[in-house]
Amino acid sequence: MDTDLLLVIGIVLCVLSIPSLLSAYTEGRAQRMGAIAVLVGGVLIVTALSRGHSYTFSEIPDVFYRVIGRYTK
Repeated sequence: MDTDLLLVIGIVLCVLSIPSLLSAYTEGRAQRMGAIAVLVGGVLIVTALSRGHSYTFSEIPDVFYRVIGRYTK
């Protein structure tokens, strides 16, 4: 799988898990689904970073545009 795609999916999963974590925390429930999403997203991000390409923070928007452009054409 492409490292750009792994990075984008990992970031999206981590960002989408934030509302789940906050909701479970405020209602006093266990934060299982949010924690699993953060774990999977983190593993995808680490996998993308360890496969040879080092990303910088300024490159991340370009990575998103490349992935979106590649799969929408």
